[in-house]
Amino acid sequence: MKQTAHIAILPGAAISHLIPFVELARRLVLHHDLHVTFLIPSSNDHPPSDAAKSLLESLPKPNTRTIFLPPVSFDDLPTATASTAKIALTVSRSLPSIHHVLKLMLDSNTTTPPLVAFFADSFAIDALDVAKGLGISSYVFFSVNAISLSMFFHLPKIDEIAASYDFLKDLPDPVQLPGCPPFHGGDLFSGVQDRRGVIYKKFLQFSKRLVSGEGISGIVVNSFVDIESEAIKALQEEKTGKLTIYPVGPIVQTGGQHDEEWECLTWLDKQPRGSVLYVSFGSGGTLSYDQMTELAFGLETSGQRFICVVRKPNTQPPNATCLSPLEPLGFLPNGFLERTKGRGLVVPDWAPQVRVLGHGSTGGFLSHCGWSSTLESFVNGVPLIAWPLFAEQKMNAVLLVESLEVALRPKADEDGLIQREEIAKVVKALMDDSNEEGRMVRDRMKDLKDSAVKALGEDGSSTRTLFELASTLKTMVAN
Repeated sequence: MKQTAHIAILPGAAISHLIPFVELARRLVLHHDLHVTFLIPSSNDHPPSDAAKSLLESLPKPNTRTIFLPPVSFDDLPTATASTAKIALTVSRSLPSIHHVLKLMLDSNTTTPPLVAFFADSFAIDALDVAKGLGISSYVFFSVNAISLSMFFHLPKIDEIAASYDFLKDLPDPVQLPGCPPFHGGDLFSGVQDRRGVIYKKFLQFSKRLVSGEGISGIVVNSFVDIESEAIKALQEEKTGKLTIYPVGPIVQTGGQHDEEWECLTWLDKQPRGSVLYVSFGSGGTLSYDQMTELAFGLETSGQRFICVVRKPNTQPPNATCLSPLEPLGFLPNGFLERTKGRGLVVPDWAPQVRVLGHGSTGGFLSHCGWSSTLESFVNGVPLIAWPLFAEQKMNAVLLVESLEVALRPKADEDGLIQREEIAKVVKALMDDSNEEGRMVRDRMKDLKDSAVKALGEDGSSTRTLFELASTLKTMVAN
């Protein structure tokens, strides 16, 4: 049997972190003949979802396999524990299982391809010590972009600047990261906003680990040179300790959505080319009841065609329970569905986003600016309306609007609510062919699509970088 390099992959506990890891593995297997084993952590209250299992099953065989780690328990935690904290704790409480599995994989090298490296999600950095103790080379896979990576590399310095503030949003001056646009403190990663919190301390620990480079051979970044050339160059020039930075993006989902028929796709087939605005806030994004109402009226007033993915709001009006048989559509304004019938389509909870963005009738994307969604818009050349909610999304919005100029961003009022008139104005600006601002954004996104295709081409920057990474892993077999 031909011997190949074997890597173990530990994604975070959220599917948004699993998807890019699966696609990275797919490329390493299909194009570089590597062998990949996924270690999947979970908890009793959040077992692996059917979507996650389907995604893992889509990986090419026989060079891939999946090991589901024993679920951990959170029975000892307060019921109000944040989901971000639980994601990190899922990994830290799985460390004994991770150690056991990795040791078995090392001991079985006589019958399987030799294990040469361990790839950990940025939320799974605690596991690096396990790999280090077993003598396994480790890499961090950063599923978002270079500007977010730069923020984490410089968080210890930011912490010093913010020493007299409890919240980064209160910083009086913009934060200037090398090679990045200036960020207001409130635009930085939501998990680091409260300097007093447990999550902040966890991220600061992660940042210091990155800066030291201890137990890390390299960092794989889901971005590409053409969109973040200055940020990537700055990271590489700073040497980032002894680490190598591997920008290999755009890595977007390619499997798992093509085996079903969807009403929204049939509806799109009947619409004019480039005429539909797709509205979605990602796998976990929700709006308040008031904001959902303003969004609905804004879409209606705009007069544009749309597909809108709707979830139950994160706040409810006093009488919302009477609408429960129609959830989540029951939270929309009375008569909205009837008034927009034919021009708009509302989809409850989830839509096959990859296929929607790739459809010829889709001409715009009102997005929460999650990085996976952002890359999907790049690959398909779909211009954006930036509506960030949490995590690194506000940083992404700054990149999209101010640096790349491929997105428009509606303005919120002093209470943080984006009013219907503002929404209608921005939607019309993006989708109306006669609007000069929207036309410029659409043209720049077309150029960006070409750049994404080029990066992944035979001699593209990301293709060369992934080849370099795979070659490095293969040389470890002989060593």
